[in-house]
Amino acid sequence: MAVTAQMVKELRESTGAGMMDAKKALTENDGNMEAAIDWLRTKGLAKAAKKADRVAAEGLVGVQVSGGKGVAIEINSETDFVAKNADFQQLVREISEVALETANDVEVLRATHLNGKPVSEVLTDAIARIGENMTLRRMHVLEGDTVVSYVHNAAADGMGKIGVLVALNGPTEKAQEIGKQFAMHIAATNPVSLSEATLDPEVLERELQVQTAKALEENASSAKPKPEAVIQNNIIPGRMKKFVAENTLLGQPFVINPDLTVEEAAKDAGVEITGYARVMVGDGIEKKEEDFAAEVAKTLGGN
Repeated sequence: MAVTAQMVKELRESTGAGMMDAKKALTENDGNMEAAIDWLRTKGLAKAAKKADRVAAEGLVGVQVSGGKGVAIEINSETDFVAKNADFQQLVREISEVALETANDVEVLRATHLNGKPVSEVLTDAIARIGENMTLRRMHVLEGDTVVSYVHNAAADGMGKIGVLVALNGPTEKAQEIGKQFAMHIAATNPVSLSEATLDPEVLERELQVQTAKALEENASSAKPKPEAVIQNNIIPGRMKKFVAENTLLGQPFVINPDLTVEEAAKDAGVEITGYARVMVGDGIEKKEEDFAAEVAKTLGGN
């Protein structure tokens, strides 16, 4: 596969690597972006362990909770200006309320009636009325003894740029109190999984391969190489333990008290975290980058 300047730019932005290193990584891996990232990390040239978030779409996340059930929906718009529109915000509120009452996934929600029409038609009407394309992108449902919500960068009550749900077992009052803190933690740290047991095995295997290759390469170039047994039995397991701690909610240092992990903080409070959901507007959607200067030049040139 031919390596393009755009591919090099994307790899540089997601890893912090230099231009020539990014180009070499792509060339060595036939243009495969994920393999190139792993190659850079193996060489110690990537400054980030994962791709930076690319918030490409605008809109709002709507969150609703009742008793032991919570929902978070994402409705996208083309511009942030529309996301601040009272009409759009009312739409997000009404659809999230319907989601809490009747739906269990986004397809069911699209077909559920709101004000006498399916939600999909309500959205179509809103597009015509507001004059901008909108999509009901996704929906998360979470259930537990107690479900707590948190909205970050709130635009209005129950909606904002990031919506978090946390399910807990334990005394309701305590779960509500500390659950809000856990939800804020999740909004800030964006854990990959609840615990090591729920991490994708493919993610763990990929990380093991990266850390193994990196440790062996570092050892080979060291002035004082360590015995292979030390590499295999100490260094690599230690790095994997750190990876799990950094990427799982229960293993992370609690932002309110970094001396404790989230799991330890939950135990101290007499509660158990059984699940969570974090929804960020536009997460994972790439937005077309427009060269504003080129557009102006084109307009002035009459093309």
